[in-house]
Amino acid sequence: MAKREKQLSDRQMLKAIQRSNDQNLIAYSFLIPWLIGFAVFTVGPFFFTIYLSFQDVQLTGLGWEYTNIGMENFITAFFGNIDFVPAMISFITLEITYVPAIVIFSFILGILLNRNIKFRGGFRTIFFLPVIVLSGSVMDQLINNEATTLDDFSENIIFTMLNNYSPFFAEIMLSLFQNFTMVLWFTGIPIILFINGLQKINQSLFEAAKIDGATNWQILWKITIPIIRPTALVVAIFTIVQIGMYSINPVFTLIQQSMYNFQGGLGLSSAYALVYTMVVLLFVGIAFLVLGTKREKIEVKLTSIQKRNFEMIREKRLERKGVKQDG
Repeated sequence: MAKREKQLSDRQMLKAIQRSNDQNLIAYSFLIPWLIGFAVFTVGPFFFTIYLSFQDVQLTGLGWEYTNIGMENFITAFFGNIDFVPAMISFITLEITYVPAIVIFSFILGILLNRNIKFRGGFRTIFFLPVIVLSGSVMDQLINNEATTLDDFSENIIFTMLNNYSPFFAEIMLSLFQNFTMVLWFTGIPIILFINGLQKINQSLFEAAKIDGATNWQILWKITIPIIRPTALVVAIFTIVQIGMYSINPVFTLIQQSMYNFQGGLGLSSAYALVYTMVVLLFVGIAFLVLGTKREKIEVKLTSIQKRNFEMIREKRLERKGVKQDG
């Protein structure tokens, strides 16, 4: 009887493994259209951009002509163009100031909007509305009309003290506060991501911590932040890419303008885009280093009976595969 029950348990285990494999195949089949689109519209153009960055591209009566000029486009970008290096420095400064501010403020707002307060749905809608407004044409009009900047804070005593200590740091903070409206507008989707992550935390963890005498500050740093770090990583990567795609990024605007410039053309703009991509990937790598979680290896010791059961399951899976191949 015990032997028969063990055989039934092994069969159920094999069925569960087979069901898991079938589900993986179904999931990959759904991903195939996206993978094809990603290869055609992202991977292909990326490698073609790398090729164009080493070419002098000219439009003639016979079509496009490509002439290999080596690193000349990159030399022109860094030493022959007076706009690229300042634009890249401005973009790096923008990422350094905006990304931490957006992640921190969206996390704080996510915690507040996740509480059981009155008109919670209305407040969530208000904070998400800028996502709809932040389209290309609307955004350009708001920036041109200086509707995204606040009053000048340079005469404030705090910024005066910062300027005496470090003019560069004071300029960064001044730019951040003057464009604080933009920071709040970029928090729409990150707030939703943080709310989604906060709602998935098991509430029993908070209850157990309060029973042990933990304060709200300790719960925040010991429970909430460690669990929410993967969501913060997604928010940081999303924000890095989102800022790079809007017109507030001077490098993105410079790439668009150089594409239609007959002096440099597609070759020079491809060099701009390649350097810009490397900088974005560098920021993504920094986000992984700061917010990524390390997976610790856990050594699991099995008893002799457990090892024998796993061996039997493995042998039966191999026998089943052999039967299928023979059939």
